[in-house]
Amino acid sequence: MKTHRPFVALTLALCLTGLLAAQLALAAPPTTGEVPTRDQIEDKYKWDLTDIYADREAWEKDFKRMQGIAESFPKKYKGKLTNSPDILYGALQDSAQVGVEFGKIMVYAHQTLHEDGNVPTSQEMAKRAIGLATKLNEATSWMEPEILSIPEETLRSWITSSPKLALYEHHLDNIIRGKAHILDARGEELLAMTGQMGAAANEAYTSLCDVDLPFPTIKDENGNDVELSETRHYMFRTYPDRRVRKDSFMGTMSAYMPFKNTIAALLAGSIHGDVFTTKARHFDATLEAALFGPNIPVSVYDNLVKTINKNLPLLHRYAKLRKKMLGVDELHIYDLYCPMVPKPQEEQYTYEQAKDMVLTGLEPLGEEYLTAVRKAFENRWIDVYETKNKRSGAYSWGTYLVHPYMLLNFNGTFDYVGTLAHEMGHAMHSYFTFLNRPPVYGSYATFVAEVASTTNEIVMQEYWLQRAKTKEEKLFLLDQFLDSIRQTVFRQTMFAEFERAMHQAAEAGEALTAERLGKMYMNTMQKYYGPTLVMDPEAEVYGLRISHFFRAFYVYQYATSYSAAATLAVGILDEKPGALENYLGFLKAGSSEYPIDTLKKAGVDMTTPKPIEDCMKRFETLLDRFEETLES
Repeated sequence: MKTHRPFVALTLALCLTGLLAAQLALAAPPTTGEVPTRDQIEDKYKWDLTDIYADREAWEKDFKRMQGIAESFPKKYKGKLTNSPDILYGALQDSAQVGVEFGKIMVYAHQTLHEDGNVPTSQEMAKRAIGLATKLNEATSWMEPEILSIPEETLRSWITSSPKLALYEHHLDNIIRGKAHILDARGEELLAMTGQMGAAANEAYTSLCDVDLPFPTIKDENGNDVELSETRHYMFRTYPDRRVRKDSFMGTMSAYMPFKNTIAALLAGSIHGDVFTTKARHFDATLEAALFGPNIPVSVYDNLVKTINKNLPLLHRYAKLRKKMLGVDELHIYDLYCPMVPKPQEEQYTYEQAKDMVLTGLEPLGEEYLTAVRKAFENRWIDVYETKNKRSGAYSWGTYLVHPYMLLNFNGTFDYVGTLAHEMGHAMHSYFTFLNRPPVYGSYATFVAEVASTTNEIVMQEYWLQRAKTKEEKLFLLDQFLDSIRQTVFRQTMFAEFERAMHQAAEAGEALTAERLGKMYMNTMQKYYGPTLVMDPEAEVYGLRISHFFRAFYVYQYATSYSAAATLAVGILDEKPGALENYLGFLKAGSSEYPIDTLKKAGVDMTTPKPIEDCMKRFETLLDRFEETLES
């Protein structure tokens, strides 16, 4: 269970390779040869981290100050929370404030590392930040047990009688809800001390993939030598030239294959850490433990997997259509990401053009929203292009006391315009939360973290489709929309099913070897895509390299978020009364209530299968429209 501890709460949901961001690519320029170094990119295309700290010296000063707080905080408050509502309020206020101040330390250290993962000082800063998080956790680990030692009747009377403490009513309700899973002070302290150990597997995997992994060189469609990277693999798998797609897939997998046992061991270590925490907190299963913090019923997870499994014939139908459209004898993994329909008069967009397209496409979200988007574009909140040793993928992350940031690897493609809109959705969700909520509620649950980003994508999709003039343009766009649901709903649910199977095996005491995990993944993928997909042996390592598996039960939320976002976007586009106002209210809610309730207020009930079923109907309708347009 994760209760709200502001000291270590990262104040923005981290989005890596999400939705259309899964089709990331090479920075432009160049598109051949070696990946450019950071000094080859103009400053206007780099994020400005001086908004957080003027320099590393300022970061160091704050780091030392926070070390002092880690020592002084328990001396000031430990053993005193039961004395009065005023003391309890003071402790909660100080905890929340130090939490958001620590957010600056954590974000600055890691975003500096993500600029170039091969810089030793940046590596050291990130590790020290994680170490400080552990110390701060230790310094506050006694708080929840001490709060729970106050009789519930007394605590609720304090909330009623103290206007100041009333601010923390939801926060305190959440602590009371978790009473059975909160340990005594010593137990909580010991769990807090495992923080760095728990992060070690993910850190090692990230270092391996972003820095140490030796990627080969392949020939692009023009015969030029191109050094592969994860980011470039995402680009090449979308190429119409099948030889390039296959070479990129085989080359990238060949880089991972010698390390498959290492990767499997790291993943197993992460999963065993989940099992340890589950048992320590007296939960029956890792899934239950993961969903308890945000108060998500396990039935929501079950509804998703069951509903998608019921609709797998739609994905099988899609796989057959893809094979037909590509004109291939066999459909392989490297055939799943290229467009079925080439973009008419394929264009490369400049970053400036992409910004204009996003601003125009998001007009249905209103002027308040667009004003904030312009602010992000104009004030260097975004790191645009790929550079040597830069973190692959795309994400939005930031700190409550400053503003959100966006990491991109922009490549000028149509897909990446969608990625820009997607990550801007994350940034706006955080921006409006930061602006409208106090520190204690200044973040939001992962369960709703992909809703705003996906709403942006769907609104953009309708913008493009309404402007399509030719049959070819309509087919291309319908293809793109189908693929967004395939990747975000079907694929992420497939990941979720595989992830649950891994955890269940670990809970049963079974060995998580590379061979076993690889076969489990291949069997799950075969079930989802059906007999049309030919599984290459390289698929064994293909699934193990998914970084999201190091964040327990994260991926299912892409699928639930897409389904919720589709409902919200349709209401906004249809100008349903109150839809836009309710959506903006959702963006501003932060964690002031449970995420299920926040979505209900916005108009979506995720405790029922209906949003998932509606999403499947949308996928089927898009399939029908594609085939009808093809035959017209």
